[in-house]
Amino acid sequence: MRNKLKLIAAAIALSLGLAGAAAVPAYAQGAAGGAKSAVCEGITAGGGACSDNGQGLSKVISTVISILSIIVGLAAVIMIIVGGLKYVTSGGDSSSIASAKSTIIYALVGLVIAALAQLIVRFVLGKATA
Repeated sequence: MRNKLKLIAAAIALSLGLAGAAAVPAYAQGAAGGAKSAVCEGITAGGGACSDNGQGLSKVISTVISILSIIVGLAAVIMIIVGGLKYVTSGGDSSSIASAKSTIIYALVGLVIAALAQLIVRFVLGKATA
């Protein structure tokens, strides 16, 4: 039973890792730079204003951090569930109970760290663009 739970946890972690690697957006500035300047020239020729003041990179960083925070949050919630299942199926074995408790505690710590990281990044980006 323990090996089966480890296998399930490893499969979930692997699938989340692969999903995270595929979901991280790429930021290509070189090729988009010429197109952006052409669009800005057209906007300014029409009497408008075209300036992002570094907002593009800030938005990309914010998006990447949000995606990674969601992935880490989902992984932590899944590990809390796995820890709960380990606790329920421990059968009174003290080492199994200790393992389940440590899994739950580490998952909760990971969840708190992910939330704090999100807050710190948003604070820093807010100060950098202000």
